[in-house]
Amino acid sequence: METVKRKAHSNFSPKKPKTKSQHFWKTFYSQKILYMMSLPFVLWVFVFNYLPVWGWTMAFQNFRPGRSFFEQEWVGLKHFIALLSDERFYLALRNTLAMSLLGLTIGFVVPIIFAVLLNEVRHSLFKRTVQTITYLPHFVSWVVVAGIVTKMLSTDGGIVNDLLLKFGFIDKPFQFMAEGSWFWGIVTAADLWKEMGWNAIIFLAAIAGLDSQLYEAAKVDGASRLRQMWHITLPGIRPTILVVLILNIGHLVSIGFEKQMLLGNSLVVDYSEVLELYALNYGIGLGQFSYGTAIGIFNSVVSIFLLFLANGIFKRYSNQSVM
Repeated sequence: METVKRKAHSNFSPKKPKTKSQHFWKTFYSQKILYMMSLPFVLWVFVFNYLPVWGWTMAFQNFRPGRSFFEQEWVGLKHFIALLSDERFYLALRNTLAMSLLGLTIGFVVPIIFAVLLNEVRHSLFKRTVQTITYLPHFVSWVVVAGIVTKMLSTDGGIVNDLLLKFGFIDKPFQFMAEGSWFWGIVTAADLWKEMGWNAIIFLAAIAGLDSQLYEAAKVDGASRLRQMWHITLPGIRPTILVVLILNIGHLVSIGFEKQMLLGNSLVVDYSEVLELYALNYGIGLGQFSYGTAIGIFNSVVSIFLLFLANGIFKRYSNQSVM
């Protein structure tokens, strides 16, 4: 009898749990089509985002074109020490942070306000027209935008100076593009005009996903449209706002160089030179490839640090994160 019980118990013994490797391959086999479809994009990211990291080795060498990897002279942290000892570097860092913070505050807040207000427009044709007009500048290159801004602020036939003279605000044309103290504001305003409509699309999409019953209940309770925006719309898109904010903070020191290079000139170079333009001038312009690579590494490390810092803070205090 005991033998029979033991056999019965052995037949109904629990199965061993699957390992992570077995679970992965089972999932891979069941969704192999999706994995195959994503493979080209994974390869694209690897080739253009991860493979170039090998070039960071130039920052630790006195890189000379034409020599093989093993023929280069290794200098350790020499270029990083020179970078942190250069006064021009801190000037470029100041300009980068100033324009980044202006873009983060104005260029981030205004699209949210625009999206919330545009959502309140009831005339569908007017709403679509405004949305189309505002996001079209995103597709215009910075070369064209810089030309438009320069012409508008010109002292010779510029519409801004003509209006200021007409209404008596100034006595003679003001040279906006020659004043360094105005450069940060000009870049921020131009970037806002170019990207406001495009940046508002993600917030409009988030608003479209809100439950319409919340607004109906608020109307029944007598809430005005302003109260509905404050208590329903903004809290409803709060997760989207925080995620976009975290990603924008991660790009504080990586704002590009196109608009600064195209709108800047020799008179405002102390206000227009950002880190990426500084790296371009030294790395390509002066042929100091190792020094330019060191600047690029600094940008990347600071961006990663800011991203993790912002993500950790928001994850702890608001339970929202991107990782």
